Amino acid sequence: MNSKVHLALVALAAASALAPTPDGLKPYVSEDARVLVLDHVRVIDGTGAAAAEDQRIDIEGGRISRIHRAQARDTYPAGAKVLDLTGKTVIPGLVGMHEHLFYPTPKGGSDGLPMYGEMADSAPRLYLAAGVTTARTAGSMEPYVDLALKKMIDAGQRPGPKLRVTAPYVGDFAGFIPQFHPLSGAEDAGRMVDYWAEQGATSFKAFMSIKRDELKAAIAHAHARGLKVTGHLCAVGFREGAALGIDNLEHGIIVDTEFFPGKKADECPVQEAADDFARRVEIDSAPVQEMIRDLVARHVAVTSTLAVFEVSVANRPPMAKLGRVEKALTADAWASYLRTRSAIAQRNAPEDALALRKEMQFEREFVRAGGLLLAGCDPTGVGGVLPGYGDQRGLELLVEAGFSAVEAIQIATQNGAIFLGEERSIGSIAPGKAADLVVIAGNPAKTIDDVEKVETVFKDGVGYDPAKLKRSVEGLMGLR
Repeated sequence: MNSKVHLALVALAAASALAPTPDGLKPYVSEDARVLVLDHVRVIDGTGAAAAEDQRIDIEGGRISRIHRAQARDTYPAGAKVLDLTGKTVIPGLVGMHEHLFYPTPKGGSDGLPMYGEMADSAPRLYLAAGVTTARTAGSMEPYVDLALKKMIDAGQRPGPKLRVTAPYVGDFAGFIPQFHPLSGAEDAGRMVDYWAEQGATSFKAFMSIKRDELKAAIAHAHARGLKVTGHLCAVGFREGAALGIDNLEHGIIVDTEFFPGKKADECPVQEAADDFARRVEIDSAPVQEMIRDLVARHVAVTSTLAVFEVSVANRPPMAKLGRVEKALTADAWASYLRTRSAIAQRNAPEDALALRKEMQFEREFVRAGGLLLAGCDPTGVGGVLPGYGDQRGLELLVEAGFSAVEAIQIATQNGAIFLGEERSIGSIAPGKAADLVVIAGNPAKTIDDVEKVETVFKDGVGYDPAKLKRSVEGLMGLR
C-alpha cells in the first residue's frame, strides 16, 4: 500500500474514533471512541461456555469485530483506543425479560388505592447502570410514555436500555388496581391487542383475571401480526394457556393455580392457591412433571423473577444488599418498604421460604427438561426490587437455585435474545454482534455477587459510567 494512502487511512480512522456523543448522553458516557480494544479480559460469552481467560475484544463502529487471545499480540485495529482490563470480566449486556418502567407508590392514607407511578427518569438509567442493555417492559401502566421513551432512547436523547415495549396489561386483577382495564369479553381482548399493536407495542401480557376465551382471542390477534404473548396467569392454568398457544409464562409455578383442588374454570383463587402451593404441591410429582413436559413440547418459555418473590420472605435479601436501594428511593418509598419488610419478618411465615425454594426447584427441572428459561426482575411487589439491581440479584438467586454462574448469565442474556428473535445481534459475545457488554471488576464465574461490581456498560460500543447514572437519580425512584 502507498505510504501516503496508509497514513491517510490511519488519520481517518483516528478522526472517526472521536464520533460525537449526543448531548443527552454526554454526562453519562465514559468511552465513546469508535474503535476500542478491551484487552486482557476474562470473557463469559453468554452461551453457557466456561469463562475464557486473558482475551481481547475488538470493537469497531459499535459492533464486535474480533475476539481472540490477548497473548497472540495481534496488531490493534487502526486508530484503536486500548483499555487494559486485566483481572476484570466482560459479560453480554443483560436482556431483561420482565422489566417495568413503573414502581409502587406509597398509598395516600390508610385507605388509599394501590397505584403505580411511571419512573421515566430513574428506571431507564438504573437498568443501564446495572448492565441491562435490552429490556422488555412486560406490561405497561403508562404505555404512551413507554413508547415515547423508547423513541428518545433510540434517538440518543436519553440514556437507557434498548426497550421492547409491551402493551398495557390484557386483563386485570379483580378491579384491585384501577390502572388496569377490565376486559368485557373476547372481542374486547382482540380490540385491545389490535389497537396497541398499531401504536407500536411489540408484545402483550395477559394478566390474572383474563378468561380462556379472552386469552384465546388475544393470542390469535397477536399471532396474526407476528407478535408474542406472555402471561401472569391465574384464572387460566399454565397447561390451559399453553394449549391456547401462549408463548411465555411469567414467574413460574409459584403463580400457577392449576394444582389447587378448589380451582374453578375462569376464576382466580390467588391467595388460596398460593397457600396450597407452599403446603402441598411437590415439584417432582407426576402432575407437575407432566406440566413441565407439556410446556417444553409446546415451546413455551418461562421467565424467572426470583428477586420479586425473595422480598416476601422474612429477612431477605440481607440488609447489606440494600444500601444502594435506599440511595435510589425517595425517603417515603424507603420507609414504606421498611415497614412492609418489618411486617414480613414479624410474620416469619415458613411457607414463604418454602414457596421460593419450590420455585427454584421448578426452574431447574424446567431447564433440565429442555425448557427455555428467561430472566427479569419485576420491580413491583412490596417495593424492595429496583430496576437493574433486581436483575443482578436475580442472577445471584439463580446460582442459589443450583445453576452455575455461566448458566445463570446465559439465562439472563442469550436466552432472552433467542426468545425475542434477536440472537444474531444481541445476547452473547461474538464477532458481528452489537457491542452490548458489561465490564465487571471481579470474577462472577467464581463469585456471582461480583455482578454488582459493574464498572462500565457498553451499549452499541458506547461506554456508560454506572456511578454517574446512579448519582443522577438518587432519591428519585418512587417519584419519577
